[in-house]
Amino acid sequence: MGRAPLLFLGGIVATAVCAEIVLHGLPVSTATMTGYYQDPDILAYPAHHTWTMATGWDLRNPHTLRANNWGFAAEHEFTADPEAVALIGDSYVEASMLAPRDRPAAQLEALLPGQRKVYAMGTPGTAMLDYAQRIRFANEHFQIRDFVVLMEGADAPQALCGSGNIVSRCLDPETLEPRIARHPRASAWTDLARHSALAQYLMSQLRFKPATVVKAMFTRKPPEEAGAGAGKAVPAAPDPEQLARARAVVDAVVQQFFATVPRAQIRQLVFLVDGRRTSQAAPRTLAELERAHLILRLREQGATVHDLEPLYAAHAARSQRSLAVGPYDGHLNPTGLHLAMAAAAQSLAR
Repeated sequence: MGRAPLLFLGGIVATAVCAEIVLHGLPVSTATMTGYYQDPDILAYPAHHTWTMATGWDLRNPHTLRANNWGFAAEHEFTADPEAVALIGDSYVEASMLAPRDRPAAQLEALLPGQRKVYAMGTPGTAMLDYAQRIRFANEHFQIRDFVVLMEGADAPQALCGSGNIVSRCLDPETLEPRIARHPRASAWTDLARHSALAQYLMSQLRFKPATVVKAMFTRKPPEEAGAGAGKAVPAAPDPEQLARARAVVDAVVQQFFATVPRAQIRQLVFLVDGRRTSQAAPRTLAELERAHLILRLREQGATVHDLEPLYAAHAARSQRSLAVGPYDGHLNPTGLHLAMAAAAQSLAR
């Protein structure tokens, strides 16, 4: 190897080392170390593990989180408490981009009468059948009987195996039969990268995916013709077969959900369903019709369901302030979470 390639390689190594040193001094997202520590169907953090979360290349909303004794990002240690409320969901519940006082569990607890604790049991990247496992888990270990599920309208179809939002239980996309699809054990390279600030910055902050870059190098996308795509396209009416299939998926997921949760031990089960955050409109798209069908099926099962869209519409009528964390993050901000948690508190107080 000649001198020039060696100098080039040395420059790359020196740059990487300098970047590693600089990034270690910044609030770059650190390794969460998630795994199946407490239950084969529950993805959690190591007990009392501490990590940092931030958003984007410029490290917005940096916060340090700490797992409790059962591996959840929660303010309380979890102990048996039949009067506690379990708040179940995905990253909307963990809300790592918000200050602790603004997260949904803290807001719900402040709205409840008495000294009732709210156990935050949010696991990012999960869907409806994973929520059922956490409800089962909370009832078995902590004797909890009151549950609030903060969910997205797409949490039912995301319960299909291969959706990218599964940590345990799912339904086969073709047969709709129950399956198990746990995360594989981390490779040696992944374990090494977890402790590198530079690797975490590339993967967590920049969302850098080598496979995507390689694919883009060999895929040519011609530029769109002038004027193409101008204006806002009107969504086409859903195909009847697609709609029937979407409803069948919702039906199967809801059926499996209620077959899993310990219904006899549940006192209150409250669903908060996220949705359109502007003025209300009649459902038109497949996703909107699918969401409406989910709400219908949950209510038929006897659950208390809050469709959050009317609350969002009422807010939009009196304020122009967004309910999202920001244009870069569609999670609910403290105002949006307050609307949802107030609805939950009202139901729990009955």
